[in-house]
Amino acid sequence: MSVSRRKFSKNFKEAAVRRLETGGSIAEVARACEVDPNVLHRWKRELRDLGPEAFTSNGKKRASEDGRLAELERKVGRQAMEIDFLRRCLQSVEEQRRLQALTTRGSSTPSSKKK
Repeated sequence: MSVSRRKFSKNFKEAAVRRLETGGSIAEVARACEVDPNVLHRWKRELRDLGPEAFTSNGKKRASEDGRLAELERKVGRQAMEIDFLRRCLQSVEEQRRLQALTTRGSSTPSSKKK
């Protein structure tokens, strides 16, 4: 049996943090909002650190994750280019081998002369 995570709106989180700032204790606000006190601490820290940008993620990735994703996408792009280059090189080598095989079929190594 899986337990789904509750999602809280930006307004709900801001209201909970405002209650803390107006003198409510962590325990009181946690009980009233039916959330864990650690969640309130995290919301308070996010609002303090990020200001108006806090709580905008609603399922979106964080900036550090976006940077990592962009780095990996660049790497995949470079590798795709390398693969294409190597594939063309291989085709060229195979073509040269086929041409060489066709031109050397008729003239193999000189046979030894009988005495």
